[in-house]
Amino acid sequence: MNDLSTAVDLSLVLNKKTEEKATQLPKPSGYRILCAIPEAEKEFDSGIAKSDETMRYEELLTTVLFVVNLGPDCYVDKDKLPTGPWCKKADFILVRPNAGTRLVIHNKEFRIINDDSVEGVVADPRGIRRK
Repeated sequence: MNDLSTAVDLSLVLNKKTEEKATQLPKPSGYRILCAIPEAEKEFDSGIAKSDETMRYEELLTTVLFVVNLGPDCYVDKDKLPTGPWCKKADFILVRPNAGTRLVIHNKEFRIINDDSVEGVVADPRGIRRK
């Protein structure tokens, strides 16, 4: 992950200048969560540049997502989730690879996942990678 630049990159999609693009982001329904996929590092730790195929593979199978919006029914079932919400808007979350429905809006990849797909919240996603 590039620092926490994903949030900054996402703001480019959502800023006032591109207001019409922001209206194209789907509003998650029910118990679903709209997430953005953070950009993968463009180089390996050694400094060697990654190929486009490698970058695509890492983004496709990422386990870290950025929460953009939550549906109205997320985490409201007190019987199923007695401890309350597992995440909130603007959190970096951990999910299983390939979780959710993938979609691309203005060359930025998003996923819509179920609220019970969240496996954890991380304050700083840098350095987290799939094994």
